[in-house]
Amino acid sequence: MNATKRALIVRGGWEGHQPVAATDLFIPFLESSGYRVEVADKPAVYTDAELMDQTDLIVQCFTMGSIERDEVRGLRAAVAAGVGLAGWHGGIADSYRGSADYLQLIGGQFACHPGKDPKQREDDETDNFIPYRVDVLPSAAEHPITFGISSFDLVTEQYWVLSDEYNDVLATTTLAAEKWNEWTRPVTSPAVWTRQWGKGRVFVATPGHSLDILQTPQVRTIIERGLRWASR
Repeated sequence: MNATKRALIVRGGWEGHQPVAATDLFIPFLESSGYRVEVADKPAVYTDAELMDQTDLIVQCFTMGSIERDEVRGLRAAVAAGVGLAGWHGGIADSYRGSADYLQLIGGQFACHPGKDPKQREDDETDNFIPYRVDVLPSAAEHPITFGISSFDLVTEQYWVLSDEYNDVLATTTLAAEKWNEWTRPVTSPAVWTRQWGKGRVFVATPGHSLDILQTPQVRTIIERGLRWASR
């Protein structure tokens, strides 16, 4: 297929989320969907106004790290002008914690992932792998991202997300109040959402900690559809 659109993947940050391998999973999908894919390893690329003008979709997979004021200004301007912005898990919802302007653009910030019963912990990342449900909302039954997808279960990190009401939430997840937690009642957080920013669209899915989760049929389908939906 001849490439008629342009996708920019920005990947890096904390290596625990395997930003290279994770984004490599979706490059064939993008290419088969008619995108010419370019890759950058720093958010400095967001200051390249000419490149941003020629880009249809930004896929960001950059956990933690930092972003300079002119970089986030360039990203916000690009999305407002119509460039799509999409990502999953910490690559988009736990990026650039020190930038309020970035957080406003995304509409959600990772706060925690609850762990197992302390008696069952092994002092490794699996301490935070718990069974939980992603609840696709009835209101999202006809949305092009979640159409035909029912609520589903995962065993992985469950994200507690701080968010705002400007998000259009497609799916949620409810974090239990276990006897070893500090909170005393269940908390429901968005798990999949979209956001309109000027002429641009933002898509976020919080599942996606590891390659096996990204290849879960429901998660992969939601992300692939989300990439297409967000694109200019």
